[in-house]
Amino acid sequence: MPIYEYVCRECGHEFELFVRSVAEAERRLCPHCQSRQIAKRFSTFASRSGGGGSGAPAAGPSCSGPV
Repeated sequence: MPIYEYVCRECGHEFELFVRSVAEAERRLCPHCQSRQIAKRFSTFASRSGGGGSGAPAAGPSCSGPV
């Protein structure tokens, strides 16, 4: 089941929900104020590579903006 992040448009409460279907997501309420005015937030996820390294980013050129 995917986990989605939401924010309530009424009270600003931020929360996560396990959602099985789009129809189920549309019936959800804010757990803080019970409002139906919730919006899905863009969120990031963590991933892990199988490299076994230290987790530090590889050394390389840094982005200094447009050239």
